[in-house]
Amino acid sequence: MGLFSKLRTDGATFDGQGEERKGLLDRIEYNGLPDDLLWRYPYDNISTAARLVVQEGQEAVLMKEGAIYDVFGPGTTTLSTGNIPLLQKLINLPYGGNTPFTATVVYVNKNTRRNLKFGTPAPFDVQDPLYGMAIPVRSFGMFGIRITDSTLFLREIVGTQHLFSTEDIIAQFKGLITRKLTSNVGKFIEQNKISVTRISAYLDELSNFIKKAIQEEFETYGLQVTNFDIESINFDKNNPNVQKIQDAESEAAKRRMEGYTYQQERQLDIMEGAANNEGGAGQMMGAGMGLGMGFGIGGAFGSQMSNIAGAAMGAQPAVQPQQSAAAPPPPPIPEMAVYHVLINNAQQGPFDMSVLRQMASQRTLTRETYVWKAGMAQWAKAGDCPELQSLFGSVPPPPPAM
Repeated sequence: MGLFSKLRTDGATFDGQGEERKGLLDRIEYNGLPDDLLWRYPYDNISTAARLVVQEGQEAVLMKEGAIYDVFGPGTTTLSTGNIPLLQKLINLPYGGNTPFTATVVYVNKNTRRNLKFGTPAPFDVQDPLYGMAIPVRSFGMFGIRITDSTLFLREIVGTQHLFSTEDIIAQFKGLITRKLTSNVGKFIEQNKISVTRISAYLDELSNFIKKAIQEEFETYGLQVTNFDIESINFDKNNPNVQKIQDAESEAAKRRMEGYTYQQERQLDIMEGAANNEGGAGQMMGAGMGLGMGFGIGGAFGSQMSNIAGAAMGAQPAVQPQQSAAAPPPPPIPEMAVYHVLINNAQQGPFDMSVLRQMASQRTLTRETYVWKAGMAQWAKAGDCPELQSLFGSVPPPPPAM
């Protein structure tokens, strides 16, 4: 029986390896699974008369001892020194004839491999940018990849780690995805100032963010990430930090619905407590609260109630500053503010005209009260400021001493 007595079309006629083979390959064709990324032809005794068959969506790479000789696209090619010059140069084959040589043929599937699942095997901590608490989370989803550069993929994956199992290769890339997830989820929520408990509303944006991060590294292996979809970001709702954040968000939502802020809520609590105290101060504070609610809750309300409280506690009249003393540098004036007021030796304000009018009607602001606004060289009495004189027109002067 001669060397070519057997037609080698698949692995079913295998008679041994290397020199033990009874014949030479005269036809090389893919016989792996449809989803295999790589498939290595099981025999390496090749004749230069052999026909190499490559299907659509595939490439066949001819290798010997880790060196890549050539890459073949779809179609049928006869492995001869006439159309593959590298065979003659690298394997030292003479031209012509059915000369045997030893080489490895690796088929590379370049079709997209979809619906690959990923998941973090254990929770990883993410710092909540709004509340400053670490929350352990887990992530799950699916991705797809496609080999774009066969030679680069073989050098980086097979050449260094000798991996031909598709599952081993995919497991390696799942590990890469896990590393990128744990380092980039925190970056995303920090950049966008999103609470960890609300990240589920941003899964599309987060998926695109992570895809860009992993694509750069996948390209170094000759791969393209065709799709990357995070399906869930999970956290333990019984975690103490999660419960604290959810309680804080619930309170914040309540205040938004009722139309006031946390600071204003605290002011109301303090004033309500003072109004419930016994004595004239508490009665005066209660009156001030009622008056303040008429004005509306706002920045002016807080300052106004502070002044009323000072008057109710029997504060001493303001000490007049020396005319020669330099005015202290005032804080920046808001767009609606007009004057700063010196009450009980303390600088108050700034207040607009509507608040000053109320203060004048309550005698918290008098003609003798010192005021200052932007553009004034120094503090002056309110009664000496032309635009404030109208505030005191309807206010009678103090009664004469009896």
